[in-house]
Amino acid sequence: MTERLLPPREACKRLGISFITLKRWIYSGKIRAIRTPTGRWMIPESEIERIIGGKAGTGKVRAVIYARVSSSDQKSDLERQIHYITQYCSTKGYRVVDVLSDIASGLKTNRRGLTRLFNYVVNKQVDVVVITYRDRLTRFGFEYLEYFFKQFGVNIEALYGEEPKDAYQELVEDLLAVVTSFAGKLYGMRSHRKKRLVQGFKSLLEEVEGNG
Repeated sequence: MTERLLPPREACKRLGISFITLKRWIYSGKIRAIRTPTGRWMIPESEIERIIGGKAGTGKVRAVIYARVSSSDQKSDLERQIHYITQYCSTKGYRVVDVLSDIASGLKTNRRGLTRLFNYVVNKQVDVVVITYRDRLTRFGFEYLEYFFKQFGVNIEALYGEEPKDAYQELVEDLLAVVTSFAGKLYGMRSHRKKRLVQGFKSLLEEVEGNG
């Protein structure tokens, strides 16, 4: 029976890696690939199963680190998150499969790092996802993600409980984004009523912050 050959895109998805990583594996001999007469690389399915099976056979818990900040001027915080989580995984004896990060709002759903994390989960290439705070994964609906991950045998571990006080500004920005979105749907994105509603909400937040 002829073995099934997978195109690079499907192989990357199954392995949870980028195309650049796959090319590096091919040239280093880490994964066997077959070159077609047209010059295209194809990956035998047995190679995918060998690598996935090898990862699972180490006996260690496979962990993916996920960190997120909302803006590029918070890169130092992003590095701190990764550092703390890496230390935690080392202490727990976890084998870190990948370190994923995003610079984006917790309301944004099409984050590159988050998408790669989903690929790891649905392909059963990870046992635990480790984050600092729950809101790093998503601002709202954490319980839905937690339930979804558990269907694939994946747990989420958050190092800390409550969100730090210095994350207030990020929360304000997310709240403004939600209000702006709903106001736009109610009144139209260029409506004066929409602008008044958003401005009124901003004033309310400033008043609350001033009284705090």
